[in-house]
Amino acid sequence: MLAGCRVDLSVDMTMEADGTGTIVFVATADDDVVAAVPTLAEELVTDDIVAAGWDISGPTSLPDGGLTVTLRHGFTSDEEATNLLDSLGPPFNEMLVERNATEDRATTRVSGLLGLPDGFESFADEDLVAAVGSVPFAEEIAASAATPESALGAVVRVRLPGEIDEEGVTGVELDDGTLEWTVPTDGTVLEMRAASIQSPGDDRWWARPLSVAALVALVGWVTFMTLFIGYVVWVRWRRRSRPRPPMRPYTD
Repeated sequence: MLAGCRVDLSVDMTMEADGTGTIVFVATADDDVVAAVPTLAEELVTDDIVAAGWDISGPTSLPDGGLTVTLRHGFTSDEEATNLLDSLGPPFNEMLVERNATEDRATTRVSGLLGLPDGFESFADEDLVAAVGSVPFAEEIAASAATPESALGAVVRVRLPGEIDEEGVTGVELDDGTLEWTVPTDGTVLEMRAASIQSPGDDRWWARPLSVAALVALVGWVTFMTLFIGYVVWVRWRRRSRPRPPMRPYTD
């Protein structure tokens, strides 16, 4: 039964113009997985996931007998987005989101290593192997002849603000501007790279000219008021410094 089991994973990250956004992770197990583990929905433990701030939808039964679970988490910075993506683990490895903003532009970069270089063993770190004594389910997987290619599918989709920098992008750009990567599960590793450049003209073309006009008006007003005050002071000084005419004697 394990030879026919399959799990599909998807990660969608959307970043808004201000650098905030949302990450959505979806895991879908087919009907063979549910048949092999009928109590999967009841035994799924999500306490740590909830404690980490993820909103969980599911497990939800599918018409074909499978199950799906959706995790959703917002982020307010590139550092938080990096931590969230990196917490997903294999096959999403060394995930990194960087955003550098200046007065003129904001550049956003996303990178990572996608794949399972050690096959199913990529899911087990040293602490887990030490605790269990071996890679979990290693014997069952070997007996079923299941491979990562047959048992797992994964995709990453990223939507960034601004214009996509085509140079160095390793993903496929979809019609709506979203970038997509299909994660290899044959033991190879795909380097994930993408970047976007966002300028004030991307979503607020009027903001910079208006700010410049306001600054010019402010400088003009300050200059006018300075000259006006100086003129008033000068006029008063002139009046005070003028010699007064001699007083005529009073006659009856």
